[in-house]
Amino acid sequence: MASSQKHVFSLTGVLYQLERLEAHDQRSARPQDGHQGPQDSETDLEAKILKLRKLRDELRTKVKLHEAGARIPIANLEPYEPLKNSEENLKMKLEKAKAFFQAFHLTGLSGKLTTKGVCICFNTAFEGNILDSYYVDLIIKKPLQIHRHSVPVFIPLEQIAAKYLETNFQHFVYSLSEHLNGYSGRKYQADQLQCGFSAFLARPLQRNSLCTLLSFTYTMDPSGESFPFCARLVYQDLTTTLPTDVTITYQGTGATPASWENQRAVHETLFYKNALHKVFESFLRVRENFDCVSSVP
Repeated sequence: MASSQKHVFSLTGVLYQLERLEAHDQRSARPQDGHQGPQDSETDLEAKILKLRKLRDELRTKVKLHEAGARIPIANLEPYEPLKNSEENLKMKLEKAKAFFQAFHLTGLSGKLTTKGVCICFNTAFEGNILDSYYVDLIIKKPLQIHRHSVPVFIPLEQIAAKYLETNFQHFVYSLSEHLNGYSGRKYQADQLQCGFSAFLARPLQRNSLCTLLSFTYTMDPSGESFPFCARLVYQDLTTTLPTDVTITYQGTGATPASWENQRAVHETLFYKNALHKVFESFLRVRENFDCVSSVP
């Protein structure tokens, strides 16, 4: 408990320092002696303030989670005893469970007590879009047991449970949440590409059940006059929504166009750093700008 309090105090100290820095930057950004600073300097200060605010909000969230976790550790949830629980004990367990799930609410987790334990609901999301929800129904006794669940069969639930369920329950919850959010995020991107940008696809998108391997052939020109690209995206980390390996090859029978290598390198970087549908949104903007320029007499 002392270590948790110490960590919380250190975080609040960092928050104080960040607020001081933000206030200093705001004062620096004001015009002094009737003269305004260069525009570039103001832009830098605004960007720095936004960055500090984002970091401050993240640290505040961590403080709340640490405070709640320190008050109500999951180990305090007593084993299920159907014949010995008095009404007072049941109320105490209910309050503990509510506090525990409130601590995780900011991460998209919620739960409720059942007759034999607790049911945890994992609400997945990507870029602010609410996606699928999954549940895990646990029996609280020694050892903890998974009674039933709706987690897809290709998510390594058994391995995660064997590693963390008994030894570190909070890590079990976080790890499973990361796997589910990673899968939902990858699936969402693939669906967006297939439904929203089918005009770019020369062939249907191919993907495996976990959406850790995506392959597709696309062109920059819907008329098919431009040379095609064949992309292969691999997600080795099951908790990530960005590929760990990108391979783009030339899909054609003729010689490789002179400008192909430059475009290939640019596209590869885009796929590494951006969500899949965001890359094709940028392709669409390039095409629209080109069409506007071409239509000008």
